[in-house]
Amino acid sequence: MREPDVPQAHSTAALTTAPPALRRGACPSLDEPMQTGDGLLARLRIPGDHLTPRRLQAIAETAARYGNGQLEITARGNLQARGLTHQTAPRFAEAIETIVPIERGLVVETPPLAGIDPLERADPRPLASAIRARSVAGLGPKVTVIVDGGGQIDLVALGADIRFSAISPDHWQLSVANTPVGSVATASAAAAAEAILTLIAAHGEAARGRDLPPEVLRQAVAAHLTGTASPSPRPATSAIGEFTLDQGFAAGIALPFGSIDSDSLIALARSALVLGITDLRLAPHHALLALAADPAMLAAWIEAAANLGFITAPTDPRGAVSACIGSEGCASGHLAARSLAAGLSEHHRDLLDGSITLHVSGCAKGCAHPRAAALTLVGAEDNCALVLNGLAGDMPLAEIASARMESALTRLTRQRLPGETTAACLTRLGASTIAGLFRQE
Repeated sequence: MREPDVPQAHSTAALTTAPPALRRGACPSLDEPMQTGDGLLARLRIPGDHLTPRRLQAIAETAARYGNGQLEITARGNLQARGLTHQTAPRFAEAIETIVPIERGLVVETPPLAGIDPLERADPRPLASAIRARSVAGLGPKVTVIVDGGGQIDLVALGADIRFSAISPDHWQLSVANTPVGSVATASAAAAAEAILTLIAAHGEAARGRDLPPEVLRQAVAAHLTGTASPSPRPATSAIGEFTLDQGFAAGIALPFGSIDSDSLIALARSALVLGITDLRLAPHHALLALAADPAMLAAWIEAAANLGFITAPTDPRGAVSACIGSEGCASGHLAARSLAAGLSEHHRDLLDGSITLHVSGCAKGCAHPRAAALTLVGAEDNCALVLNGLAGDMPLAEIASARMESALTRLTRQRLPGETTAACLTRLGASTIAGLFRQE
């Protein structure tokens, strides 16, 4: 189903029923905005991740009017607007409500091509809807359920409190946090999810799936299990590229470092309109998909996206780099993270061969990549710190001036043997040798 270009009437009751903290501070109709170094950040949960080009253009124009015009697609495929203030955020929220409905309640995620992907083992949408319908009070806002049909674009790389991975149309593999639990029949999967969510809620609003004692969890879902845990690991898929659907085709691009300015996003939406593309979908890993019956339309859209600076190829080295806005837009940043990341992506393509992730963070909070990365560069007051296989806030392996980072990475690249991946090179060298390469004058 495609969205209509003209939004349907949508209730703004949330504007008057929001908690007092929201009414004081900002975006009562959206997810509670977060204070960042460049103002308030508002996250928009779009139902089904579906947008028309007109709606995307209107959102970008609204973000420029009430914020700083910087938009992001998150690793989970949510749209974010930056640079709002306590004065403009409520007006932004009201304007967004006239453009597109905003999803609230329990976060239940499905892949962006759910239900139209010929390679998925099961359509995850009915189960996702059944789980949403089972309301459980007392859950924290970060509790997330993933229902993954296992198609061309999966959600393997995303964390979840509860995960259902399709085995077949009739059975799902159930995991809680990182613990495989067992298989469940489709008919009882929503009840199993409700039982687990009830347990999480009983531990308080700060509780997550990882906090559940294993013996309590197993007892709660024992009646729903049809088999033992049998996880089948698979590499995470990319949303960048071309995909064949049940009817038609899709093409995916990504935002460089997860962020783009409103003018570029408006231009991209307009190009879709001109080409006759009516269906856009937010996707995980900072991506955006366009759907069309004619692949030639999608090829032209991809070309337009490339000209606007979007990532259009899975081999683009920027796809292996995470970077926050840094000192260019955040008071907490000690490093112009995205400018540095752009330069490193351009000059060190050999190093960024797809076997490692590079995280460039303006400070030790590591907002752009809250997971471990092979290499993390962290801005500090007087220099730049290197963290190996860790988080931005971990103990650094070495510290050097940011101006020397280019030469340090060049020295590291020269250590690679013919045919060796960067990941293999880092493992072979070890921490002490890598630290020496970075400290070398």
